[in-house]
Parts: sequence; C-alpha cells; structure tokens
Amino acid sequence: MPHIDNDVKLDFKDVLLRPKRSTLKSRSEVDLTRSFSFRNSKQTYTGVPIIAANMDTVGTFEMAKILCKVGLSSCPIPIGVQLAQLTAEVFASPPPCPVSSLAAQALLTLSNVRKRFPQHTIMAGNVVTGEMVEELILSGADIIKVGIGPGSVCTTRKKTGVGYPQLSAVMECADAAHGLKGHIISDGGCSCPGDVAKAFGAGADFVMLGGMLAGHSESGGELIERDGKKYKLFYGMSSEMAMKKYAGGVAEYRASEGKTVEVPFKGDVEHTIRDILGGIRSTCTYVGAAKLKELSRRTTFIRVTQQVNPIFSEAC
Repeated sequence: MPHIDNDVKLDFKDVLLRPKRSTLKSRSEVDLTRSFSFRNSKQTYTGVPIIAANMDTVGTFEMAKILCKVGLSSCPIPIGVQLAQLTAEVFASPPPCPVSSLAAQALLTLSNVRKRFPQHTIMAGNVVTGEMVEELILSGADIIKVGIGPGSVCTTRKKTGVGYPQLSAVMECADAAHGLKGHIISDGGCSCPGDVAKAFGAGADFVMLGGMLAGHSESGGELIERDGKKYKLFYGMSSEMAMKKYAGGVAEYRASEGKTVEVPFKGDVEHTIRDILGGIRSTCTYVGAAKLKELSRRTTFIRVTQQVNPIFSEAC
C-alpha cells in the first residue's frame, strides 16, 4: 500500500531566518571561509564553500578563474566527462554478484572507485534522504550532493513526480552526514543570496549554484541578440539539448528532465559574486555569527506565508 508522510517538508521560500542578538560591529568582520577534513580521503579543504554547478553553461574554466580569485570553486564539465569515463572504466568488469537495482549498482561503483583511488576526495549524489547519504558515505564518498528537482532548469519533478523540498532535504541530509563525519552540498533551488544563506543555515557545508551564475560573460551558452537586448542560453544537463550535444540525442528508454531557457545577459560574474557574498555576510551579522561555520548554530527558521512586499518586485 502507498504510504503518505504527513510531516511538513519546507522549501527556501517557506521560511525566513529570525534575527538574534549580535556583537558584530561591521559586516566586514564576518569570516566566510571554511576548513574541512574529509572522512574517507583524509584530504583537507579551505575556502568559501560556494561551487559553480557542473553544467557546461555555468562551470566553465573562465568562471573558475574568477571564482578562484575570491576563494570559491567550480565544477568544469570536461571534469564531469572524465569522471564518467573513469566510473565506466572502474565498473567495466562484471560485478561478483547480480546487481538488483540502479542504487545498488551506484554504491558498488562508488566502492570500486574508492578502492582504486583511496586518497581522492569523492563527491556523489544526488540524493535527498538521510539513509542514502549514510549509504554513500559508508561506500566511500566524502561529499554528498543533495537535491532532486529544485534547479531552475530541471524538470525532474514534472516528468517523474519525484522530489523533496530543498530546505528539509538539506536539514535531514546534513544531520545524517555530520553524524558520520561526512559533508553535503546543497545543489539547486537558490534564486537569490538569501536562499544561499538559508542553505548554509540549514546545515549545508557547500552550496552549489547554477541559475544564479548563468547568463554572465564567463558563463557558457550561446550569446543571442534580439531587439537590442542580449541573452545567453542556459540548459539543464538532462535536457534534450545537452543530451544531443553529449550523447547524440535522448535515448528511447528515457525522457528529457531539463529545459533550455534564455537568460538576460548579466555582464561580469564578479558583480553577482560580490552580491551573494555580501548578502551572506549580512545574514551572519543579523544572527550574530562571526564566522560562516557558526551560522547553522545561530539559525532559527520561522515559517512564513510571504517573503517580501511584492508591489515593486516579482523576485526575492
């Protein structure tokens, strides 16, 4: 029989952070860098834990150069292709026993990759439940990507009916990961700097951005000029356009789970990055967190029915 979980699950739009007493005198006092030691690889990381998505219209090498200057990171696609080839190579030989599901196959592949590369930091996903986070970490992953369907050009929820509100997914998955000394990335669902802050407040160690970094000079995608205005193409990596580009088309056994949109050209990404980091620093001052690592401990979410006054603005 089908089961209905009646517990309320929340998205970024459903909450605000409650301000708290703060001794900070200036936003400039807030330290946004984090240092992590990864459970399985034993490697370390220090930087501002915001990552450009592994999408060819976002994670370009030009984007990586700009992000690197301020301590952020990027996931270029060429790297994604190399990882896919690596995974295929590691899993090329038949498993010792029948694999009963895609999830079991993924875990077995992950375990094989970990055995072959014990000192590499491995990122795996995407998942939205605590039990799958635990499975991936115990199979060798260091960082788990959390999010199914929240992305601005993702149509998974529409095509499959599968998903999980991102705020609740991050909170539940972070709790599971941190109990095993693992880490998570909140992947998708951020439409403004406030959402990025909420993801960190919910317990995300890293936040991955796609749509917020699309449409810039450093972004990939074709530049289009029409009626005196400029746009850049932005598409999901499970879209028909992406699959035609990398796989020759949509396989007959599956559906496209992404869309292609034209994003108004935004100029240099440096201005957007400054806006995002400035917003997070402001969040920290409002709740009294001198360091980004303190934000989740200082966070109390309040449920709301409306985020902003909508008279002069359609977005947050």
